Amino acid sequence: MLEQTLDVRFTEVSVPGCGRITTRTYNGTVPGPTVRVRGGQTLSLTHINGLPPNPPHTGGHNTPHHPNSFNLHTHGMHVSPSGHADNVLREFAPRTPDEAAAGAPEPRYVTTVHVPADHPAGTYWYHPHLHGAIAEQIVGGMTGVIIVEGDVDEVPEIRAATDLVVCINELKVKDGKIPAFTSGAWVTGVPSVFTVNGTVNPTLRLRPGEMQRWRLVAATAFTALRLRIAGDRDGLPMHQIAQDGVTFAKPVAQNMLDLSMGNRADVLIRGGTPGRYELRAEGVPGPLMTIEVEGEPRRPPMELPASLPPGKPFLDERDITNPHADREVIFHADARVFTGAFPNAFRVLGTGATPAADPHGDLTHDPAYGLFDPHHTNHTLRLGTIERWSVRTDETVPAHSHPFHLHTNQVLLTHRNGQRLDPPIWHDTIGLNGGKPGDSATFLVKYEDFTGHAIAHCHQLHHEDLGMMQAVHYVDPQSPARTDLAAGLGTS
Repeated sequence: MLEQTLDVRFTEVSVPGCGRITTRTYNGTVPGPTVRVRGGQTLSLTHINGLPPNPPHTGGHNTPHHPNSFNLHTHGMHVSPSGHADNVLREFAPRTPDEAAAGAPEPRYVTTVHVPADHPAGTYWYHPHLHGAIAEQIVGGMTGVIIVEGDVDEVPEIRAATDLVVCINELKVKDGKIPAFTSGAWVTGVPSVFTVNGTVNPTLRLRPGEMQRWRLVAATAFTALRLRIAGDRDGLPMHQIAQDGVTFAKPVAQNMLDLSMGNRADVLIRGGTPGRYELRAEGVPGPLMTIEVEGEPRRPPMELPASLPPGKPFLDERDITNPHADREVIFHADARVFTGAFPNAFRVLGTGATPAADPHGDLTHDPAYGLFDPHHTNHTLRLGTIERWSVRTDETVPAHSHPFHLHTNQVLLTHRNGQRLDPPIWHDTIGLNGGKPGDSATFLVKYEDFTGHAIAHCHQLHHEDLGMMQAVHYVDPQSPARTDLAAGLGTS
């Protein structure tokens, strides 16, 4: 059993390049501690909620609320979504006003995650996932990295490389603190500050010929990252060895790497011509990180591995359980249709869309249609079956992004915008940018091992808090399926 305490409270932290800010943290740092585990082990996390009582909330469940409650999601991991495991329907509440006034002890909660023995070795991350509070907490830095160690780490060329976490956070800072999520304009009204491992534009040193393994984590809530390593003349290629925690069959050279919100990529970087290089993201002013290639060259230069132990076998389209019952997900936004501080409706349409409050009325203004309903199951998914999903956005503005994330089971991306991928790529989060038409993706997924209530949602977390989410229920086909989420709701 691996044990870790995650103490959450408001902390004044120093962010080099940004200054001192007061924010919710795990253990007083941004990001929180990196957790390492191996397949077959059990991870026990004790959460202390040292935050103040929640302010009163009078709005609906698809508006921001309970900013001082949280829970835990082990993003991308194939573990149970039920009980005290990766259950995002739990609530780790702070003390009530009366309890705080009386000096009651700060509440503690436990997450126990049993990692399957055959879990893919790779890079994952953890973050709070209480609906209505996610965006504000993540842009305050409540994130951390989980590393599942295993076979890929024993490849000689990878074992010889320095292993570095490169956690990219997107902070929203105003007047030295994270402003409360009080309106739909909150996202665009406060500029983003990007940090790597808690510092604005840190400097990393790399010898010519030296190889490093970077575990890139897009721990961002609102901004997708198109990454490249630029130099005065030439850049440095990124040799990608894994996507979203699943190892490739061999390294793939990339001059540009797309990470949507929540994605991870493991890459091998080899120092080339001495000089100054920068890790940059398209559309982000200033470098994310500076790389100084300097010092005595490695002779001979460190080599790339010719092959890798693939992290997960591919699925076959011929094994789809019901090829005539594909699921379709459409991300759709209706602007300025509600009154109040949050006028935009962020809907998930297509298969299993949440029913309208008035099916015969104006669906554009409907307060329920396609929005998250905690008492409605959008998808019942049966263990052992393989299904094909098509997901797309009907946004017309390219900058508008709706990344799709399914909890509990990784998905095999087979097509992008109608074009087949060869080979297909395992993901847990798929970026979808707007356009004319907007992006589309097709994937296969096999529901394996775990039953329980989970979710699928947009990983632009402002949209998720406002209702761009669906409830899924993984069921054993030998047992009757339930159609509500009552058993998944709770506070412990």
